Amino acid sequence: MSLHNTATINWFFACKVEDVPANGGVCVKYLDEQIALFHFPRRNEWYATQNLCPHRQQMALSRGMTGTQGGEPKVACPFHKKSFSLVDGRCLSDDTECALNTYPVKIEDDRVYIGIVNGRDTETVMA
Repeated sequence: MSLHNTATINWFFACKVEDVPANGGVCVKYLDEQIALFHFPRRNEWYATQNLCPHRQQMALSRGMTGTQGGEPKVACPFHKKSFSLVDGRCLSDDTECALNTYPVKIEDDRVYIGIVNGRDTETVMA
């Protein structure tokens, strides 16, 4: 479920660019929520999703395996290996109803910012 298709986005400072491993992820906090942040340097792309795996209910996606599927950036949960699109959060492994929240990311002066719609706490989609 994508949260960044509405009008007002409030940006918060997540970390410095150098804090995120190339082709990997880190966990950042926004209020009481955990957000997984990923960097694909060859593509010069950044993605952010909820860190909570919707199947195991574990805060683990930032430690997941990243890659591409059909040219689309993805993360696979380290527990059950289900893959999720980093573009829109949908499950790429099967037809399950669960999906991840995604958030816009921007880089300014080597600082990474994540957008939260209307300043609300993040919403979590659970299986």
